[in-house]
Order: sequence, then C-alpha cells, then structure tokens
Amino acid sequence: QVQLVESGGGLVQAGGSLRLSCANSGRTFSNYAMGWFRQAPGKEREFVAAIRRNDGVTFYEDSVKGRFTIPRDNAKNTVYLQMNSLKPEDPAVYYCAADRGDGAYVYKSPAEYDYWGQGTQVTVST
Repeated sequence: QVQLVESGGGLVQAGGSLRLSCANSGRTFSNYAMGWFRQAPGKEREFVAAIRRNDGVTFYEDSVKGRFTIPRDNAKNTVYLQMNSLKPEDPAVYYCAADRGDGAYVYKSPAEYDYWGQGTQVTVST
C-alpha cells in the first residue's frame, strides 16, 4: 500500500510563492502517475495538475497555467507543486494523489486515483 505524506502549506501574501511536497516511502514510486487536487470549503474537489509516469508529460488546469508547475524527482520518491503568483482565489486544502496505472489515465478525475495524501492548507493574504 502506498502512503503519501504532504508538506509545504502555509500562509503567503498575494503574488508570492509556495512549494508543496508529496513524498512516498515506497519502492515503486516511478510506477505511479501523480496528481494534485484542491478543495475549498463548500466546493467540490477540483483538478490542479498531473504528471504521467512514463514520459513525464504534464497537464494543468487552465487557471494555473503559467503559474504552477509539477516537478517530479523519482530518486527522492517525491512530487512537488511549485506555486508562483498566488491569487486570492487559490486558497484551499491541496491534496496529492497517486494512480497505479492499471488502465487508461483519466487525469482530471478524482475517482481515477488510488491513493491520497492527508492534505495541506494553503492560505493567501491580501
């Protein structure tokens, strides 16, 4: 079973940056596609970014393109969400997720992912 541990959340002013980390101590990290989702109070969980397991192709939700990136370091069993130019609408609990790749990769769907981190809070001040 995969266990994901998230860190890096906190309070940042609008226009600032944060880097979230998601670490997996397992030995098969490279076999999983990874995604980031976020959920604000009273809203459904929404897709933010994803990276494929084999070729490293990335996908981003339109509102974060050009601001967020999803670097992956398989040697450290860690995926990151680098968030730049944060906006007041970005605050939420951010979750990382892992897909074991047993079939087609529907990267935008929360139901696609097999394992989830505990979430980390991101707050943006103005």
